[in-house]
Amino acid sequence: MDNGVVVVGGGVSGLACARGLAAAGRGAVVVERASRVGGRCASRPFDGQLVDYGPLFFHGHQPAFLAALDAVEGAPRLDGWPGRVRGEGAPCQPQALDPEERRLAFAEGVNAFPRHLATGLDVRLRAQVTGLEAGPDGWRIHTDTGGPLAARDVVLAMAPEQALCLLDGLEDGGSLASIRALLGMFASLPTLTVIAGYDPAVATPDWDLLLPDEPGPLLLGAVDSSKRAGGSRRVLVLQASPLWSRARVDAPAETWTPALIEAAARVGGDWLRSPLWTHPHRWRHGRLDRGTELASPVLTPVAGGRLGLCGDLFAPGGGVQAAYLSGERLAQRLIDEERG
Repeated sequence: MDNGVVVVGGGVSGLACARGLAAAGRGAVVVERASRVGGRCASRPFDGQLVDYGPLFFHGHQPAFLAALDAVEGAPRLDGWPGRVRGEGAPCQPQALDPEERRLAFAEGVNAFPRHLATGLDVRLRAQVTGLEAGPDGWRIHTDTGGPLAARDVVLAMAPEQALCLLDGLEDGGSLASIRALLGMFASLPTLTVIAGYDPAVATPDWDLLLPDEPGPLLLGAVDSSKRAGGSRRVLVLQASPLWSRARVDAPAETWTPALIEAAARVGGDWLRSPLWTHPHRWRHGRLDRGTELASPVLTPVAGGRLGLCGDLFAPGGGVQAAYLSGERLAQRLIDEERG
């Protein structure tokens, strides 16, 4: 029996929770189905150019979150990015551009932050959790990579729909029924995204972030390549509005990619109609509806162990700051309860 914690989900909230536990001398294993940590804090090269295609920059005002960003080593920070904003539309988080919010990006991509959080942790990548069992001695966590893991406590750090899928296979009990009912009250919003590469000789935008004044298919556009000094390519990231994305999330990408490009061209300039290449990406759990967040993470006894829930749902404000704070606070609750 492993007396530690298994954290399911290697995004910012799960890593923050595991890091807080490790700092207190409590063992934790992070299980992540993807090949890298970070979840929606995603950065990868397209046509030889590094691109952020989930959150495009960090913003926040909470000291603990800002200190965690400042602790990232070896990744030059771009304080104040995006500095050039066109349009009066609201980004996915309206407070992102408030004067009291600090904004920054990393030249090495937003994934530099979760990679930093994962340093020194026991992270199992490419491990899909296929089922949970709760018993008198705690939890058994089944994965597709071998025998089950055993732990007293389990933390689910993921979208509410994903957490519900894992909990549906468990026998009903008072606390589990309440957790299911709670999670069933919330739904993630999809975000259809197009990464598009342009000829730098003809594309000369005077903005880093484009926020359309009128509601429409395009939520925002960003010149992501403006973060990469000396880059020879101009790469934009176009993110669709939640309602538009929801109506098309299951449609073939070739039907919504040109529509999003056209919507961007109508507000950003004709040159946007002529990308050299495009790459579509579907975020099925892109973000939460604004104003639906809870005040704190959840921790409840289940059989012989405990079940914790953290993520951007479980702290006010949503976004990466909320995800980080919820994981950090859940770690502290786990430790405090254990100490009595």
